[in-house]
Amino acid sequence: MTTHQPLPPRPGTDATSGADGPTAAPLVAVVGATGKSGRRVAARLTAAGVPVRPVSRSTAVRLDWDDPATWAPAVEGADAVYVAVAPDLAAPGTPEVVAGFARVAARAGVRRLVLLSGRGEPEAQRAEQLVAEVFPARTVVRCAWFAQNFSESFLLDPVLDGVAPLPVSDVVEPFVDLEDVAEVAVAALTEPGHEGRVYELTGPRLLTFGEALAEIGAVSGREVRLETVTGEEFAVGLSAAGLPSDVVDLVRYLFEEVLDGRNAHLAPGVREALGREPRDFVEFVRREAAAWAVPSGFPAVPAGTFSEVR
Repeated sequence: MTTHQPLPPRPGTDATSGADGPTAAPLVAVVGATGKSGRRVAARLTAAGVPVRPVSRSTAVRLDWDDPATWAPAVEGADAVYVAVAPDLAAPGTPEVVAGFARVAARAGVRRLVLLSGRGEPEAQRAEQLVAEVFPARTVVRCAWFAQNFSESFLLDPVLDGVAPLPVSDVVEPFVDLEDVAEVAVAALTEPGHEGRVYELTGPRLLTFGEALAEIGAVSGREVRLETVTGEEFAVGLSAAGLPSDVVDLVRYLFEEVLDGRNAHLAPGVREALGREPRDFVEFVRREAAAWAVPSGFPAVPAGTFSEVR
């Protein structure tokens, strides 16, 4: 099992003193700390005794992607930064914005930057390259679809309703557990040897959405089935559920274009980063079964605060 230790101090200092007197232990800034992956990364770092600065639009140290003046304060004094962009790295204009943020982090003396990315998304891969040009030591955590989308995101309500109307049929996806994503990210943020790496994370099995719903139903006792709909019908349903228009467009793109079979294969990223196999989908289902025991009515998420959707 990997044991995470606080980052070593920056050159010329130690954990208790520096040029200007006492200094705190090295700090990790978690951008997107209120999102699905960010809050797990922050929790794991805190449990390991690593000081964390949570950063989002709603935290004490605020970061707004539309306001570059907030970027430098977000990374000031940080040795490492985790970057998760909501709703997705492939959103229009995001690659250039994130590269600009990475440049600010590099100038601020940040030594490790871990970027959350998505598989099979050309714009996300372009963002990875742009970030690498200004921060060569960055680590990319490139993920399959999150299993937790079924338990705490836009797929929860359909599961609770018993019918999931999605624009998919028999396409398979190696759903990845966010606990694996967070563990890989924390390793890259706190341990040497991950610099410059791209870890492509998947679960250990390929499943159709219908098979994933069946496994949820078998554990939760709910009858859940897939209903294949058109992309337009899917978008109308997302809008009716209260999702902002930019998120609706992005999710529709992910379903209609990225879920075309291009990601229907497993990848070894979890094993490469952690030395073990990834958690299986059924382990996720058993661990988070309580999510499907609550009454229906997953609240709409305000525009601008929607968590990453992969």
